[in-house]
Amino acid sequence: MAPPQSTPEALLQRLEWTVLRRLDGLLQGDYRTLLRGGGVDLADLREYQHHDDVRHIDWNVTARMQQPYVRQFHEDRDLTAWFLLDLSGSVDFGSGDVTKLGVSAGFVAALARVITRHGNRVGALLYGSQVDTVLPPGASRVHVLQLLQRMRAPRPAVRGGPAGGTSLYDLLATADGIMRRRSLVFVVSDFISAPGWEEALGRLAQRHDVVAVRLWDPLEMALPAESDLGLVTIEDAETGEQLLIDGTDPAFRARYAALAEQAEAQLTASFARAGVDMLELATDDDLFAALLRFADLRRKRVFGSRAPLALGRLADHLSIQEAPA
Repeated sequence: MAPPQSTPEALLQRLEWTVLRRLDGLLQGDYRTLLRGGGVDLADLREYQHHDDVRHIDWNVTARMQQPYVRQFHEDRDLTAWFLLDLSGSVDFGSGDVTKLGVSAGFVAALARVITRHGNRVGALLYGSQVDTVLPPGASRVHVLQLLQRMRAPRPAVRGGPAGGTSLYDLLATADGIMRRRSLVFVVSDFISAPGWEEALGRLAQRHDVVAVRLWDPLEMALPAESDLGLVTIEDAETGEQLLIDGTDPAFRARYAALAEQAEAQLTASFARAGVDMLELATDDDLFAALLRFADLRRKRVFGSRAPLALGRLADHLSIQEAPA
C-alpha cells in the first residue's frame, strides 16, 4: 500500500507500475468474467446458487433438469461500477504505518483504473458524517485522479444523523435513489455504524451486484501483548469520548476479544442475509493479494466450483508473485 501522505498522482502512478502493468496481460481474457454485467445476450446456463438473482432463473431448463438453473448474460459494454465510500472518523485509523483510509484509497485507485482502462465507467458517493459528494460516472484516468483527490479532501461538518457517529443507512439509501441502472457496487467501509444499515444493504443487493469491502485493523480484533500496555486512554474517533483502560487486566482483555469475535460474527451474518459478497482488507494487507482474493471471489460467484482455465491461471500467477517494495 502507498503511504497515506502520497498525492493522488503519486499513488496512481505507483499502482500503475507495481500492480496494474502486471495484471494487464492476465486480465485481458478474464475481465468480462470478473466484472460480468447485466446485458441481454445469453452467455451461459449454470445451476442456481445461494443469493443468485431469482429473476434470472430459466424455468424451462429448471423443469427439464429438475433443479434450478440461472441464465448468465454477456457484460454490457457500458458497465458502470459505483464506489460507496465511508470516510468517517473511524476509517482514519491504523495501528501501523497505514490507516484504513490508506487501504481504501489504494484499493479504489487500483480497481477503478482496471475498470476504466477497459472502457467502462466508475462513479462514487462519499460519506463523512453525511453524503457530501456524488461523483457521476466517468471513464478516464483524470476521473480516477479526481475521485482520489475528493477522498483526501476534508469532510464537511456534521448536519443531522447520529451525534458524532456514522449512519451507513444514509449512504446506502442515498445510493439506492441515485443508481437507477443495475451496476457493480463496492461498499467500502469498516461497517462501524449506527444500526439499521443491514436492511438498506439488502435492498441495494436486490437491484445491483454488491460487494462489501470491509476495512479493518488488527488492533480492532485483539490487544497487543500485555508487556506493551499499561494504563491507556483510548478515544472514539467519531464522538471524541475517552476511556481509561488497563491493558494488562486479563478480564478486560478477555472481554475485548469476546466482543470483537461477537461483532465479527454479526457482521458476517448481516452480509449473508443481505446476499452480498464480502472482501476483507486489513491495514497490513498486500494490495496485490487483495486483488487476487477479489478475482477468486468473482470467479466463485460466477462459476461456483466450475472455474474457467484462464481464471485459474490468473489465480496461480498472482499467488506466486511477490509485490515489489
